[in-house]
Amino acid sequence: MIVDHDLVIVGGGLAGLAAALKAAPDLDVVVISKVHPLRSHSVAAQGGINAALGNHPEGKDDSWEKHAFDTVKGSDYLSDQTAAELMCQRAIPVLYELEHLGVPFSRFPGGVIAQRPFGGAGFPRTCYAADRTGLVILHTLYEQALRRKVRFYEEWLVTNLVVREGRCYGLLAYDLHSGEIISIRAKAVIFATGGYGRVYQKSTNALINLGSGIGMAFRAGVPLKDMEFVQFHPTSLLGKNILITEGARGEGGYLINNQGKRFMADYAPSTMELAPRDIVARAIQTEINEGRGFEGEYVYLDLRHLGKEKIIKRLPGIREICLYFGGLDPIEEPIPIQPAQHYSMGGIDVDENCASPIEGFYAAGECSCVSVHGANRLGGNSMLETVVFGQIAGRFASEYIKDIKGSQSDEKALGYIQDEAARLQSKVNQWLKNKSKRNVYHLFHRLRHLMMDKVGIFREKKKLAEALEEIREIRHEYRHLSLWSDCLHYCQEFITMMEFESMLDIAEVITMGALAREETRGSHYRTDFPTRDDQHWLKHTIARYNDGRPQLTYREVKITRYEPQERKY
Repeated sequence: MIVDHDLVIVGGGLAGLAAALKAAPDLDVVVISKVHPLRSHSVAAQGGINAALGNHPEGKDDSWEKHAFDTVKGSDYLSDQTAAELMCQRAIPVLYELEHLGVPFSRFPGGVIAQRPFGGAGFPRTCYAADRTGLVILHTLYEQALRRKVRFYEEWLVTNLVVREGRCYGLLAYDLHSGEIISIRAKAVIFATGGYGRVYQKSTNALINLGSGIGMAFRAGVPLKDMEFVQFHPTSLLGKNILITEGARGEGGYLINNQGKRFMADYAPSTMELAPRDIVARAIQTEINEGRGFEGEYVYLDLRHLGKEKIIKRLPGIREICLYFGGLDPIEEPIPIQPAQHYSMGGIDVDENCASPIEGFYAAGECSCVSVHGANRLGGNSMLETVVFGQIAGRFASEYIKDIKGSQSDEKALGYIQDEAARLQSKVNQWLKNKSKRNVYHLFHRLRHLMMDKVGIFREKKKLAEALEEIREIRHEYRHLSLWSDCLHYCQEFITMMEFESMLDIAEVITMGALAREETRGSHYRTDFPTRDDQHWLKHTIARYNDGRPQLTYREVKITRYEPQERKY
């Protein structure tokens, strides 16, 4: 089966929907989503979205320039400052646009959008809807997409990006319901496929976040940028690793060790619990490693002093999570928390128009790297990035489609897509022929434990080298696996087999980049190189797929007005 569209957007979360709403109304636009769009991982974003609105009494002197400085400083000076400035400038009109679209933000007296403090920010600039901000923005954008009659292909897994001669011609997708592989011819493609959190054993991410969009683009020849920078959120619920929003600390929550001490005084005395995430996560893990945690696994996030009324009003979702998944009420008991993988600062290499080096291929949101987050993302900037750059991707992809000439390449595109489909069918046939006694889940769990143990919060040369060797061993075993079921209707085994190759690519690029980068910067902490080295490492890591292996090169960081300085909080 072959379908044709002008613009195909892969991913139904915030970035994908923002792109769809900004795409030209006279184009044939479709959104492909692996799940129903309202089950996209954006729905789990809790704490808020940043913009220098100046609504908080302590934020009257805020500005987009100060927001940009905080973003650059938080990135440990690895963000491209032109991109950070663009995002922070666009933040203010984007927030008012969301408000006018119907997002039900929490309000201060007088009706203005409420704002709260977040880590690494000089002012309280995080706009929120209690602790369900991602949910309400996603629902609003989805409603607007339906109102504008945007077309959706739900429960389709994109498996291959078709790139030839430096241009994107379309893609292949697996329809979970029918079990068919669908060929899709497109004039332009936007990836808004999210992150890869489930490459790690402990992650706040949804189970669908395996990173196949990033891996697929990489295999098609699109470079990846800064993949060694992996954010570990300081506060995930013990056992389940469900996110406990930074908003809980923004509202005044304390981090407590087994001595009853607010230990952040030892790590970031001026900002305490509201230091940037990389600093807080390392502080918590250090307390645990040095025996000041509870049962060698966790510390407490204490909200009890906030009082019942404030918790119920400002953090109702967190209370529900604790009640349903933790068996405790944060009004009466402290919350046991530990760091967990949360976000990827790196991703598909795109410019400030969200365009990749491949003609007709764009990316936005967490799967991309513009780069606004550098070595560490500030809380509240991820939802902002999805909407700002999702809109930019939709606009520039539309302009590209209108600029290209007619449809003279349609037959050529069809041939390329048919060739790709034949290769995919050959791969599936080989999986069905193989007689392995192991299935993909043995390797899936092995890889995730390996990444957590050896490519986690604290890194050093020996473990990184061991991890790289084992990833390559797992890849060799993967090539000989069997597909046990030949029924492809809602076949989870087939989905995992398809996506696991991308997980391996992502794990290898993360580990290679971390091993090569002999410094500590933001989320990348090398115990054997514990200081930042601007002389040698103030540069982006670029990974390209080269004859079956990643190849690393480097690129200068764009610096405008904020010269790198020591990062203190």
